[in-house]
Amino acid sequence: MVQRRYGLVGCGSRARMYVGAMTGAHAADAALIALGDTNPGRAQFHRAAVVAAGAPEPQVFHPDDLERVIAEQRLDRVVVTSPDHTHADLVSRSLLAGADVVVEKPLTTDVDGARRIVDAVRRSGRSVVMTFNYRYSPRNTALKRVISSGAIGTVTSVHFEWVLDTKHGADYFRRWHRRKADSGGLLVHKASHHFDLVNWWIDDEPRRVFASGGLRFYGPKNAAARGLGPRPARGTGGDASDPFQLDLRSDELLKYLYLDNEQHDGYVRDQDVFSGDIDIEDNLSLVVDYVGGPSMSYSLNAHAPWEGYTVAVNGTAGRAELSVVERGAVTAEAWLDPSAVPEARDQRDERPVAERLLVQEHWGTAREVPIENGEGGHGGGDVKLLRDVFVGPGEDPLGTPADYTDGVRAVAVGIAGNASLATGRAVTVEELGLWGGPEALEP
Repeated sequence: MVQRRYGLVGCGSRARMYVGAMTGAHAADAALIALGDTNPGRAQFHRAAVVAAGAPEPQVFHPDDLERVIAEQRLDRVVVTSPDHTHADLVSRSLLAGADVVVEKPLTTDVDGARRIVDAVRRSGRSVVMTFNYRYSPRNTALKRVISSGAIGTVTSVHFEWVLDTKHGADYFRRWHRRKADSGGLLVHKASHHFDLVNWWIDDEPRRVFASGGLRFYGPKNAAARGLGPRPARGTGGDASDPFQLDLRSDELLKYLYLDNEQHDGYVRDQDVFSGDIDIEDNLSLVVDYVGGPSMSYSLNAHAPWEGYTVAVNGTAGRAELSVVERGAVTAEAWLDPSAVPEARDQRDERPVAERLLVQEHWGTAREVPIENGEGGHGGGDVKLLRDVFVGPGEDPLGTPADYTDGVRAVAVGIAGNASLATGRAVTVEELGLWGGPEALEP
């Protein structure tokens, strides 16, 4: 068995899954050699976790030194878990320095980023693994199996609704995600998961996108319209009874990663969700046409009282419907419980409240398709994802593992959607030129 040498760039909370895998279940497959972040305090947090797990102490470095570290430490792969707007730079630099890449969604946030990564793959010949963990969730795999079996015939349309509740959804408006320049907005940061699922489920590519939406719940204008008075700029030290305020002192992990390390970079993790510099949308609706003929209606709401999603896939022979309730309600009691602070408890380890997959063929009655969950996050899906990342995929007729081409196709919908929001017209993926010029690698 070959143990690959890894670097990781981006030492926020998302890095924990990969650090844990490389010092735990996949320690024989991966050695974590170096940790990079612009904030040395957060890098030291993960360095200490590596040492506590009994693994050799990794080097800590600034991302400006990425190429040097790849060369000096002979890194085989770099895991990128940094803020979205940095992905294109870190992925392309890693590739051109001679390392393969594992990158969290989204692949990038804009057209220039996509072109830069495509060009780096073409020039380097290296590989990019996209970690679309929702593909691995048993309920989503079950729907893929149904569609691939031909049970509902040729897909004609998809309806997809995703609701984020006032615990999870609100958190995007406290963090760096609240600025579209940093995250691409929820159409890119969050919905790239959803668009990838549809691309994968129906084995098709997006062609044209029309989007409508706006900031209708969070932000100062909406707060004023609902009669909310003056608010503190941040949650720490504020009103503990306010469910929209997050006190970083209420959780040891959040306090250490963010509050205790603000002096290094000035990043404030607990900003008020009703403050003035938010420029992303909290309500979004899209119509997406696909190359093969189907269309999709999609909606995203970031202030619902419950969290989950419903998807219906119509075909020439019937219909499949997947309904998932990931959290049935957000209560004041749960919010005020420090163990319920967003990111303090790994939400991937939570089982859904309810999930059901129904298939109904023409002239027949509906039948429920069993969903077989396993141990670990996302119903056992995270275990399978990490195995594919660190060991390599085995035989998979569903094509679950994803690469950079899947990453580009997923963000294509969000990037086109943002362009549609800005122009008020439908935008084709082709006109964006995500794949670069004629000399670039074809999709």
